[in-house]
Amino acid sequence: MNEEEQTSIADMREDYRAGELHRSSLDSCPFDQFHSWFQDARDAGIREANAMTLSTVGLDGSPTARTVLMKDLTANGISFFTNYTSRKGREVEANPNVSLLFFWNRLERQVQIRGQAQKIPREESEVYFFSRPYDSRIGAWASRQSEEIADRDWLQARMKKYMERFPETDASDCVPLPDFWGGYRVAPVSFEFWQGQPGRTHDRFEYRLDGKSWVIRRLSP
Repeated sequence: MNEEEQTSIADMREDYRAGELHRSSLDSCPFDQFHSWFQDARDAGIREANAMTLSTVGLDGSPTARTVLMKDLTANGISFFTNYTSRKGREVEANPNVSLLFFWNRLERQVQIRGQAQKIPREESEVYFFSRPYDSRIGAWASRQSEEIADRDWLQARMKKYMERFPETDASDCVPLPDFWGGYRVAPVSFEFWQGQPGRTHDRFEYRLDGKSWVIRRLSP
């Protein structure tokens, strides 16, 4: 990277003016506040507004992060699905403390959620799995997620193998749910709502679980 490129990167910045966030406008329940912001993101036409960065503690103690999709939002938490033998699955098994980050650039907003991830019942995983497109269900069987593979031909051969084993029919369960695949639900212990402001004087409010109640405080940007 030459000096001109370095300078141009350093000069990349936005002055956020899309809105403000006031204590008086916050819902007393962080789930309701999140649902409101999530609906705003959908109404704004943000592509994959349910995309979130999932951060976990690596088996070596270092953090790891990747983008996954929120697939359920209830008063009990936020759910996502994955291969339980993947790197993220192994890391959650060893340490269920995780962080989720939603970033909605067009609205100049982000939400950070911290909590514990636990596997959801198999019956709930089946409901979602059977709603997925056929190719996605086959892909769950074919992929040895996070493992090294020789090339794409190896993956295509695995796809063909399982398509022959589980041919597509009109039945929603023509591809069964693998034992190694399913959902996690993150039960939050804190939410942080961030609204960009001019001059980097951003509005930040944190909800922290204290017993069975949520305590709200403003954080310095």
